[in-house]
Amino acid sequence: VQEDSRRFVSQETGHLYIAKVEPSDVGNYTCVVTSTVTNTRVLGSPTPLVLRTDGVMGEYEPKIEVQFPETLPAAKGSTVKLECFALGNPVPQINWRRTDGLPFPSKIKLRKSNGMIEIPNFQQEDAGLYECITENSRGKNIARGRLTYYAKPHWVQIIKDVEAAVEDSLYWECRASGKPKPSYRWTKNGNTLAFEGRIQTESDALIITNLSLTDAGIYQCIAENKHGVIYSSAELRVVASAPDFSKNPMKKLIQVQIGSTVNFECKPKASPKAICSWKKGSDLLQENERITLLKDGGLRLANVTKLDAGIYTCLAENQFGTASSTTNLIVTEPTRITLAPSNMDVTVGESVILPCQVQHDPLLDISFTWYFNGTITDFKRDSASGDLMIRNIQLKHSGKYVCMVKTEVDSVSSAADLIVRGSPGPPEHVKVDEITDTTAQLSWKEGADNHCPVTTYTIQARTPFSVGWQRVTTVPDVIDGNTYTATVVDLNPWVEYEFRVVANNKIGGGEPSLPSEKVRTEEAVPETPPSEVSGGGGSRSELVITWDPVPEELQNGEGFGYVVAFRPLGITTWIQTVVTSPDTPRYVFRNESILPFSPYEVKVGVYNNKGEGPFSSVTTVFSAEEEPTVAPSGVSAKSLSSSIIEVCWNAIPWKMSSGRLLGYEVRYWNNGGKEESSNRVKATGNETSVRITGLKSNLAHYTAVRAYNSAGSGPFSATVNATTKKTPPIQPPGNVIWNVTDSKVVLNWEQVKATENESEVTGYKVGKRIQKQTLQLATPMPSLPGGGAQGEPGMPPHRAGQSPAHPAPMPCQGPCPPLPHCTYVQWGKG
Repeated sequence: VQEDSRRFVSQETGHLYIAKVEPSDVGNYTCVVTSTVTNTRVLGSPTPLVLRTDGVMGEYEPKIEVQFPETLPAAKGSTVKLECFALGNPVPQINWRRTDGLPFPSKIKLRKSNGMIEIPNFQQEDAGLYECITENSRGKNIARGRLTYYAKPHWVQIIKDVEAAVEDSLYWECRASGKPKPSYRWTKNGNTLAFEGRIQTESDALIITNLSLTDAGIYQCIAENKHGVIYSSAELRVVASAPDFSKNPMKKLIQVQIGSTVNFECKPKASPKAICSWKKGSDLLQENERITLLKDGGLRLANVTKLDAGIYTCLAENQFGTASSTTNLIVTEPTRITLAPSNMDVTVGESVILPCQVQHDPLLDISFTWYFNGTITDFKRDSASGDLMIRNIQLKHSGKYVCMVKTEVDSVSSAADLIVRGSPGPPEHVKVDEITDTTAQLSWKEGADNHCPVTTYTIQARTPFSVGWQRVTTVPDVIDGNTYTATVVDLNPWVEYEFRVVANNKIGGGEPSLPSEKVRTEEAVPETPPSEVSGGGGSRSELVITWDPVPEELQNGEGFGYVVAFRPLGITTWIQTVVTSPDTPRYVFRNESILPFSPYEVKVGVYNNKGEGPFSSVTTVFSAEEEPTVAPSGVSAKSLSSSIIEVCWNAIPWKMSSGRLLGYEVRYWNNGGKEESSNRVKATGNETSVRITGLKSNLAHYTAVRAYNSAGSGPFSATVNATTKKTPPIQPPGNVIWNVTDSKVVLNWEQVKATENESEVTGYKVGKRIQKQTLQLATPMPSLPGGGAQGEPGMPPHRAGQSPAHPAPMPCQGPCPPLPHCTYVQWGKG
């Protein structure tokens, strides 16, 4: 059966309730009971539901059939379920509330179409009077019930095993909570504990005084109320023993400094507690203004002197025996810092020493520890001192330094503040408050002054066109350290800028601030005309005007271009044209009326969307020249050697040229070559001759000459030719011999006879060379029968250690004979 607002199955009664029967409810009903433990089911006998036909059910007010008890105890932490269901026509509505008006907490759930209220984890605050209100159009009925809170006992504090000495006292507390409040019972070894003079209870505690060995056993504390009972068990062990120092002996050695207070512990294991007395050496100690016998058996010795050094013995005694333990007291001189660190002001980059030197008892080892702002810092100890050296000090080293000196018996410390002064930190929050075409209003906030006041600020700027950051001009010109705003002037219009600020103090300039956001200055009329306005050249009937384009950072706005103005020299009216591309470096004016090489006055201006800017200064530019129309005259060619010819001509007069001549071009080819594939060589300026080298020997070569200028080349002259000479003789002079007499040397050689393909021998050249100097050629000698030459008087003497017959090369026109025959001799006298 599907439960809803009309049908309800009670888990308390097991019945099925139908608030208002309808024809669809007719049929057989079976009750199914399911075990929540074994999950088995039992079915009851079918029960038929028959719809009566003898009348019609009229409307009536709700009649509560399922309700909860007037009083219902609920355990702490349990889940409480209250059922409420009513018959009625129309089907009643069910609602729940607390009579104290408190709202239901979120944990409370309404189930089965409000036929059941569920309260999980029941607590004290959930107790109270609850109402179930059933209502339809004919009336309403209310069921009431009170939920009361109860709790089984549970432990707040349990008892634990205890070991105690005879004659001691025991206070054993166990504590439980519950509702109603639990009561307590005690047992010993399973039997109810009998209370008498030594054994008493106090609320939830057991008290036993003057313990004896018979008190040992297993004790149990029992807490109970009407809802439950709980148990807590523990063992009491009662011990009896003579004093024993084996597990807690006194220190063998105690070191203290003069004037201090020392405590000697004496804690033997003893049951019952031992009575302690003290000896120094063999003398029993009595209390006085410096000596105190402590309640726990210890000894206190105040204002220690050197005389207090020695052996101290603690004597412990109870009814079961005695025991003793000794210690050796050594009294030392106190540790003192003789040279302590002092407060210092230093500058970044310096080196400092913080001293820490001490005087201490030679029997004691000392250790130095340095603390920087409360944290241990590593340092290298220098001999007996604990001086701290800091090299190349930085801002991060500012702070409090503490030198801690420790020995086995005492410790001393000394502190100093170290202030490191450095250049300022970067200013913060740099921003542009206002921007115009040439100015920017900046503001910023001060950064760290690093212990040295800021004296001035410097502003730097960067653009896409600058090389890194550049210092800019400001108003005021000098920005003092207490000013946090300035105006940057002399900026270029329509340029994207970033700004940063640098703080300065007497130590130096600090780290720059972070850049401001990028801002662009406003547009303005351009102020810078192009530079290097010039021109010339080009083709016939052209006027070429050139200039260096204005850099983008000087264009001052969008829509930048050039206004090119020109006029013939002597004319007052300017011809103007516009060049819209800002990167264009030239303009060419073409007109058939332009005369060659005519002077023009030229200027170039600038403009952008804001207006026109200035023009450049006026300069004179010549129109394109006309290529030469006249060929050079008087062209001649002659052979100078077997590979060189010289071509000469007459210069073209100025009045016959149509412009400035840049030079002449000579074309040449040989007898077997073609004129179209001829070679060329140029002579610049006013030169009227040229030598052509690297030619073939004994061959006719043809040449022609023409003039050229910036417009082109003119017509060639008539062709002339020259035949190169035959090659020099290949055969060198033979049988070269020499005779030395006094200061003369006589050379003789065989004549060379030229072959048919060689040029005729016209003479010989004889040269001389002093060793390690440049070869010197004598005057050529005519051809002599048999060949020969004679050295003249005054030739330098032969140098010691050098052979007079040592050969040297000679630049002959023909080949030299094999060495040593072509010889240049050094000689001497004596």
